[in-house]
Amino acid sequence: MRLKCVAIDDEPLAVELISTYISRFPDLEILQTFEDAVSGAEYMNRNEIDLLFLDINMPDISGIDLARALDKKPMIIFTTAYKQFAYEGFELQAVDYLLKPIDFDRFTKAVNKALDYYRYKNNVQPSSDDACIYVHSEYRMVKIVLKNIEYLESMEDYVKIHLEGLSPVLTLMPLKRILEKLPAADFKRIHRSFIVPVKKVQSVQNRKMRLSDVELPISGSYADEVKLWLKM
Repeated sequence: MRLKCVAIDDEPLAVELISTYISRFPDLEILQTFEDAVSGAEYMNRNEIDLLFLDINMPDISGIDLARALDKKPMIIFTTAYKQFAYEGFELQAVDYLLKPIDFDRFTKAVNKALDYYRYKNNVQPSSDDACIYVHSEYRMVKIVLKNIEYLESMEDYVKIHLEGLSPVLTLMPLKRILEKLPAADFKRIHRSFIVPVKKVQSVQNRKMRLSDVELPISGSYADEVKLWLKM
């Protein structure tokens, strides 16, 4: 597997740096680089691209507008010196957002995220220990390893994903939608506000479910369903 890459940036040194970084990854192949957005967009609408490194602040057209206008949308890693554009990149579901000057370690993290997401989108099955989903949080796409999930909590328009030994992740998504991303046999809803991993249920008593470090309520509308899957 090699991801076909394009880099677009009006700064020649920036294009050269990204090309150099890409060349260090055996799973990436740089097809073309462009110093103007229009030529880059024309090329991309004629060719299949997996991953685009795209500068936001360019003179002829912004990277944000270019991304919106593409007929074929690849995964995108935005590059820019201006942090205030992060939210717009988030709206376009960018894989990541790199601030200039870009160091190689940070670039590596972004590439690994893109490679993981590519495998996820194309149903390249990981081992059960590596099974994951992706959500958007804090202007970036975040990988959530399923075995690390303690429980998921609805907070109005957001879902708070509680993780073992890690800080919670907050994502703008209804609980019903994130449940559709999770393996149905492994994650169950027990309340309008909570989803739990089945394997981490320790006990149930009086409509209370005990996980390792927390006790959660079971609502009446889910009580019979909980009884059924606990017997499985």
